[in-house]
Amino acid sequence: MRFKIVTALAAVLLLAACASKPAQTGGANTGGTTSTNQTSTASAPQAPAAGSVEEFTQSVGDRVFFGFDRYDLTAEAQAQLQKQATWLKTYPQYRFVIEGHCDERGTREYNLALGERRATAVKNYLVALGIDVGRMQTISYGKERPAVLGSDEAAWAQNRRAVIVLQ
Repeated sequence: MRFKIVTALAAVLLLAACASKPAQTGGANTGGTTSTNQTSTASAPQAPAAGSVEEFTQSVGDRVFFGFDRYDLTAEAQAQLQKQATWLKTYPQYRFVIEGHCDERGTREYNLALGERRATAVKNYLVALGIDVGRMQTISYGKERPAVLGSDEAAWAQNRRAVIVLQ
């Protein structure tokens, strides 16, 4: 009996979650007609708010990539870190964690150490660019948190990274 009640309640909640209301297009709609002169902003993506985590992630970029078994910063990574440093100087209220990641190849222990070297390389570069070391922490996830699943070079290249996570 209890199972039937729980099942019925779950079904009702599921159906309620699927119900949706028509989207409001702005302004009151009194008379059942809509104005043909309304401008729709639904199709135009809105820019994230200045100084928001979304702005950092979407507009600046939160990650840099590394070569196979490498932790040195390429010219491309350094350019990306310079953009990040400029943003971080503009918004000094943020503390952040630098996550070091690796692809699936290698042992767990080796990849944890390599991820730490990657995170430390990013930290040292940001400090050299004038970011206060007290705002940052490093952590290595090794191969434990892949961004892309797969066992090919395209997936591995996306997983060899350091990511800045704002707090």
